[in-house]
Amino acid sequence: MKLNYTEAFKEQAVEKVLQRGPKTIQTMADELNVNHFTLKNWLKIYQRGSMSNEPASKRPKDWSTEQRFQLLMESNALEGEVLNAFCRQKGVFTHHLETWKKAFLCPQPIVTKTASDKVLRDQVRQLTKELNRKEKALAEAAALLVLQKKFNAFWEEKA
Repeated sequence: MKLNYTEAFKEQAVEKVLQRGPKTIQTMADELNVNHFTLKNWLKIYQRGSMSNEPASKRPKDWSTEQRFQLLMESNALEGEVLNAFCRQKGVFTHHLETWKKAFLCPQPIVTKTASDKVLRDQVRQLTKELNRKEKALAEAAALLVLQKKFNAFWEEKA
């Protein structure tokens, strides 16, 4: 059975192989669920400069939120080889789907800085400074009390 891969998938696979670090090409081929020799062939084509410079579709990071959500909905019930084939057809990797799913389930809170935030930060800084000053004064008073008790005990022994 011959599988047809999109140009975008081929380019992403080659990029992933080039950035693989200590992993072997065989390991990368297993992760991508592609034949080892197919991946090596794509790498040779890329190194010769013959691979098309125009991607057949957008890169996964350029997809809109709606497109990502639609792809997640389409791939939701798929598993194993069927999911891998679906990803190849769409020009994405399964790790893209996992990342997008996490992003939809746990969205990052949007942090906006306002003037009231600055006022609150200044108040916290001032209160912290005052607390530190009072803790030092309390420690000094405790040390003086201890010294006073020792002094009184010393004079009671002498008398």
